[in-house]
Amino acid sequence: MEKLISLTADLAESLKQRKQTIAVAESSTGGLISASLLAVPGASAYYLGGGVIYTIEARRELLDIPDDILKGMKPLSEEYAALCARRIREKLNATWGMAELGATGPAGTRYGHPPGICVLAIDGPVSLTTRIETGSNDREENMWTFARTGFALLKDALNQAG
Repeated sequence: MEKLISLTADLAESLKQRKQTIAVAESSTGGLISASLLAVPGASAYYLGGGVIYTIEARRELLDIPDDILKGMKPLSEEYAALCARRIREKLNATWGMAELGATGPAGTRYGHPPGICVLAIDGPVSLTTRIETGSNDREENMWTFARTGFALLKDALNQAG
C-alpha cells in the first residue's frame, strides 16, 4: 500500500523552503489530499487547512459561494474548480489554493457525468486547471488517482512559479 507521505514529501519541502502555504477544498477524494499533506512532519509550516466540500450546503457555508454565482457554470467544470481553489485560498489567506471535484463511482453524478471524472485547480502565483477521466468506476482507485493528479498539478504550478 502506498504511503501518504510518499505523495507529498517533495511538495511539502518545496512549500517550506519558499515559506508558502496551501489551503485545500476537496470533494470526492474525501480528505485524502489533506491527509497526504498532513502526513509530512512539520505540516503546520505550510498547511493552513481545508475541507471536504461534498455537498451544496458545504459549498455555500465553507467556501461562501452562493447559488447565484454558479448560474450558467457547468458542474464539474474547470471554471468551477478554479473558483473553489480561489475561494479556499482567499478564505484562509494562503499562498496556494487547491480544489478537487469529481465522481469516484461506482455511479456517475446526478448531472450525467460518468464515474471516474475529475477536475482539479490550483490558484496562487500560478493558476492551473486540469480534467481527467479514468474510465473506471472503482471508487477507491479513483480517489487515489484524483489525489495523485492534484499533486502533479501542484508540482507543475510550483515549478512554473520558480
